[in-house]
Amino acid sequence: MNPCAWSPLIARLYLLGLVALLINSCAVPARQGQPTTSAYSVQVDGVFTDATVGYLARAIDLAEDSQANVLIIGLRSEGAVLTALRPFAEQVAEARVPVVVYIAPAQTQAGASGSFLLSASHIAAMAPDTSFGSADPLVQTEAFQREETRDVVRDGVIEQLTDWNAQHGRNTDWISEAVQDGMIITNEQAVAMQPPAITLVARDQDDLMTRLEGQVVTLSNGETVTLTTLGRQPVPIEANLLEQLLLFLADPTILFILLVLGGMALYSELVSGGVGILAAMAMLFLLGALYGILVLPIRWISLVGLLLAFGCIIADLFVPSHGGLSVVGLVLMIISSLTLIDTAQAPGVFVAIWAILMVVLLVAAFIAVSIWLILRSGKRPVSTGQEGLIGQLAEVRERLQPTGMVFVEGALWKATTEDGSEVESGEWVRIISNHKLLLVVCRIDSEIEAINPNRPD
Repeated sequence: MNPCAWSPLIARLYLLGLVALLINSCAVPARQGQPTTSAYSVQVDGVFTDATVGYLARAIDLAEDSQANVLIIGLRSEGAVLTALRPFAEQVAEARVPVVVYIAPAQTQAGASGSFLLSASHIAAMAPDTSFGSADPLVQTEAFQREETRDVVRDGVIEQLTDWNAQHGRNTDWISEAVQDGMIITNEQAVAMQPPAITLVARDQDDLMTRLEGQVVTLSNGETVTLTTLGRQPVPIEANLLEQLLLFLADPTILFILLVLGGMALYSELVSGGVGILAAMAMLFLLGALYGILVLPIRWISLVGLLLAFGCIIADLFVPSHGGLSVVGLVLMIISSLTLIDTAQAPGVFVAIWAILMVVLLVAAFIAVSIWLILRSGKRPVSTGQEGLIGQLAEVRERLQPTGMVFVEGALWKATTEDGSEVESGEWVRIISNHKLLLVVCRIDSEIEAINPNRPD
């Protein structure tokens, strides 16, 4: 074939390849630089700890990898550990996806986590009848630090929160007081500030998605993103099983309950003299409590107080205090549980009062039942071993003159009569004592016993 005939075909193929390459080169930047219209949401409940950070960090990574248009963090936190909260707020501010922090539903008091995360977010939203902030200062300082060091730490937090809010055109007048003395701000107060301290107020998630439509967000890398949320429903990012377990164990109330359950299991092991099952349960409870101890700011003196409380209760088993040590242990347990969490490091974090009352009543009832069982077993006559033979009737198998063999409890025993008298084989005698495997017996008192030797006394 003439090579010239191939020229038009080669030219067309070259042109098609060039067009495809041009389209692909234009499409890649658009796909990489512009987020898609997808939206994600994640919900924060309970105490904000390192376990919460792990869950939310995964949500941010997923939204960034999916090039989502927006990630909504629903905030319903009861309190926060400041050492976990502040670094994560920096991660929110540096996110490569628009992050909306939304405090909802009504009656939610977002605490310190609201102050940090609303400030770091690209869009700060609240539902009606909600608030954020803490009555305690938003900064963690140690008692041994000098005043100059504390001022440096406070100034650093003030500067950081101010920069975040200023970048998004939000009010910064409240920050200094909130950091140094503590301050709680409602959604009405936040909107009334000039400029407002938040971006918008939305009744619920549907209203939020409507109000987010068309909002322009500037990310930390300078990229500008326009939100397209109208009529869309965000895809929820659920916690996996491991995250659910860690979030559960990081709750201070759960920590307290696990410590008490572990102590009760050990107490039961000592009372019942079991085969190790209760000890295994105690170890399981205490291992679960160990995670909470690691992620929550614990006052160690209060933790020691809880241990001493159980020490007093257990000691009551061996010391004739007539329940006095148990009462001391219960009082010490209440005081220690109320002061277990260092609220200076974790504003708004504490053991629930209902849990303390419930546990104290449960432990008190448990102690009462244990003491009753001990007293009951102490009054019960011995029914096993050599001592258990005393008072029982035995059949003479080898004539007692005065020593011979008797049959009782399925075995032959060497026996002797108390008064040295003789007893014929086949007759019945009563065991009155046991001396070095030699049973001391006496004749039965009546013919009724001989007719019915196994009757109860």
